Amino acid sequence: MRHNRVVNHLGRSSAHRKALMANLAISLIKHKKIKTTIAKAKALRTYVEPLINRTKEDTTHNRRVVFSYLQDKEAVSILFREIAPKVANRPGGYTRILKLGNRVGDNAEMCLIELVDFNENMLKETTEKKAKSTRRGRGKKAATAAPTSAGESAAEPASTTEESSKETNTETK
Repeated sequence: MRHNRVVNHLGRSSAHRKALMANLAISLIKHKKIKTTIAKAKALRTYVEPLINRTKEDTTHNRRVVFSYLQDKEAVSILFREIAPKVANRPGGYTRILKLGNRVGDNAEMCLIELVDFNENMLKETTEKKAKSTRRGRGKKAATAAPTSAGESAAEPASTTEESSKETNTETK
């Protein structure tokens, strides 16, 4: 049983896993999206999102903490210079995983992991969509109630016209 086993070890030793996560995180930061397996992408998400969250406050301490994980000055500067302003108002969820299908060689499940605020195609779609107005039940009730009341009022004049026609018939006789 795997009770309380949170970390996916990915079949690697701890040092190998730390190096793998650091390399994947650096590639994601530099290229804004990378293609990898689903297991590695899910592990990378838990690794890189706290680092991105640290960039919201640009202090020397936060830069040193992020550098201790990544060990790449260029990636740290990109993270604080380019990525931090875009994610400043976002409460979390900085990455998106899009499944691509299986790899030809070994049938591994592949995916694309990307930074949410840097996919131009997705950003265009969200800005073009209009918010639909909410349909409330009250409008439907009023619309259905109107024809019934009109039908009743239409039925009443019909009965009065029949009575008046009977009266005219009796008067002519």
